[in-house]
Amino acid sequence: MFAWSLELAWLIVLLPFAAFALIGLFLHRWPRLSASLSILAIGLSFILSVLVAAHVFLGGMEEAFEMSIRWLDMPGLKVDMGLLIDGITGVMLIVVTLVALLVQVYSLGYMHGDPGFSSYYAYQSVFAGAMLGLVLANNFGQIFVFWELVGLASYLLIGFWFGRDSAKNAAVKAFVTNRVGDFGFLLAILFLQIIFGTLNFNGLAGEIAGYTNTAVLIIISILLLAGPIGKSAQFPLHVWLPDAMEGPTPVSALIHAATMVAAGVYLIARAYFIFSATPEAMMVIAVVGGFTALFAATIALVQNDIKRILAYSTLSQLGYMVMAMGIGAMTAGMFHLMTHAFFKSLLFLAAGSVIHAMANEQDIWKMGNLKDKMPVTTWTFVIGALALAGIPPLSGFWSKDEILLGAYAGGYMGFYLLGTLVAFLTAFYMFRLIFVAFFGSNKGGEHAHESPAVMTVPLVILAVLALVAGFVGSPLMDYAFAHYVTYPGAVHHDPNAMVMVISALVAIAGIVLAWAVYQKEWISHLALREKFRGIYTLLYNKYYIDEIYHQLGQIFIDGTAKVLFWFDIYVVNGIVNGIAALTGGAGKVLRYTETGQVQTYAGYMLVGVIVIAGLVMIAGFTMRYTVFM
Repeated sequence: MFAWSLELAWLIVLLPFAAFALIGLFLHRWPRLSASLSILAIGLSFILSVLVAAHVFLGGMEEAFEMSIRWLDMPGLKVDMGLLIDGITGVMLIVVTLVALLVQVYSLGYMHGDPGFSSYYAYQSVFAGAMLGLVLANNFGQIFVFWELVGLASYLLIGFWFGRDSAKNAAVKAFVTNRVGDFGFLLAILFLQIIFGTLNFNGLAGEIAGYTNTAVLIIISILLLAGPIGKSAQFPLHVWLPDAMEGPTPVSALIHAATMVAAGVYLIARAYFIFSATPEAMMVIAVVGGFTALFAATIALVQNDIKRILAYSTLSQLGYMVMAMGIGAMTAGMFHLMTHAFFKSLLFLAAGSVIHAMANEQDIWKMGNLKDKMPVTTWTFVIGALALAGIPPLSGFWSKDEILLGAYAGGYMGFYLLGTLVAFLTAFYMFRLIFVAFFGSNKGGEHAHESPAVMTVPLVILAVLALVAGFVGSPLMDYAFAHYVTYPGAVHHDPNAMVMVISALVAIAGIVLAWAVYQKEWISHLALREKFRGIYTLLYNKYYIDEIYHQLGQIFIDGTAKVLFWFDIYVVNGIVNGIAALTGGAGKVLRYTETGQVQTYAGYMLVGVIVIAGLVMIAGFTMRYTVFM
């Protein structure tokens, strides 16, 4: 069934890159034509991705498909390029191409009239191509190349409105922060090549299965984890993602909800055979993810910028996925990645619709009563929020429940309780946003209007996916998702009614509390803020992590400057001045040898001959002695 599509899978990557090249070289003066070409390219990639996924999930493909060619063949260095298609690849292809397609269609309305319209679509194309190349790669070397291309494209998109200092600074911050994680990732790749002699996933899996040096595997795992920590914005490399909201809102939906930030989680899943070989590495992954999930959720509680609330929500949900990977629930983590891509893209695009209607206003307290002015945007946003909160039977409920079940059944009670608390906080802060911006009594939304169809149709499509996508991993469809996206030795836990009920009740409790505080105002949020001012200030300022990093960076810069200044003054200048003094002193001494008398110069020559003859005799004696010995 569509087996032929596997042989053409390379076109999925090539088409967006071809659109980028054509726009950049020939079509940049025709904005609408540039947009049409970019949308056509990603649309064709989506169709081909559907055919590939259909063969993977419905065509009875029993093992992974791999296609590889030798790109470089030198003594001691052989580099292959290839494709690897399995269940994980099939899921990621659908997620990336579908979300990218809907975002590009939505952008026709959102970016209309922007002077950089053609460039925007060119950057979108190269980003999609790089992300698809990353997903299809069959070795770490190839994945790293596309990994860096994704970083470059994100830099261009985040800083797209480069006339704003905030956008430029955000782009630089994202680029630099990701390079920190990527350095560790590169070191891990070098270690893998040196120790095992290959970077191919299947080849490495066989080598590592019989490798017994646990210490080396732990070091490689930690270094490899640095890449996902940076790309998926996990603590302590999380600081770039909230600032990245300075880019156009469709970029936020694409990069920071569905694709780029998901690349880190995808890499953990793809390299699961490495991480799962050491329990110590798995625990590090779980702790990093769990802490990030709770850390970001608490910050989202008090933010007022609609995009920043969603940004910290993304941080928290990514932490959820990473935690799932660490406790062994890899399938559940990938399941949540898929559902999250749909409802979080929906939320970002709906937020963009609001911002567009509110003349770029992003403060939720300056909105209000949007439900009457923007019904499609409002109710699609509510659907996305319900899915994110984990209300049954929406998609987020099934994926969140799988993670909580994995923690509970696996004996990780601490992570189970943490995940349950995060679920409560998520429901609360999302419906705080809804009750203030969409159902609030503020008059800020009086002049708002519904967005055009080119923006609302993608919202409706994503809302439908937020409603139904989760059923592929539910008991109603016999856990179909887990049958295809799995790993050797995976254990699937039977459904637990108690976990499901508690998960739903906790989410409902969060919504009810938000309703009581921000809709009915039975509890004054202003009074609560005043009573817990210290905690509120701490959360509002994001635990002052950015300020701490700034101070540490300043200390490093100042310290480096002082060291270099000392080195310049006392070492470089010392050497230069010393040579000058030595030369001058030597000149003063040697001037006394200039007598102008021939016999004096003849004496110098005689002394030189004697010295040379002595050195030759000593050298000859040394050589004879060595031979006789």
